[in-house]
Amino acid sequence: MPRRPKIRITLIDRKGPCPCHRGHRVGDSWDFDKDRGELCPMAMHVAFPYVDILRYGGEIPQRGVEKGTALFCCPDVDTINVFKIEKLSD
Repeated sequence: MPRRPKIRITLIDRKGPCPCHRGHRVGDSWDFDKDRGELCPMAMHVAFPYVDILRYGGEIPQRGVEKGTALFCCPDVDTINVFKIEKLSD
């Protein structure tokens, strides 16, 4: 069985007026498999479908985003953290 590709999630921007209630800051990065418990559960809930699609060979139809990546926002309207998901090659 082939190995699943590694997935990195990085906080790349904040659009809302308030800081993240979990303390995440722009530039923070997480390994999806190793650091899963460190990422905000609300953000992880949004990230999971994108991770699943990228990990198992699909592509996310987003303009201006390179193949093997996806962008998403957390659902906290006061914070609106913007994350980038990257499928990393071995």
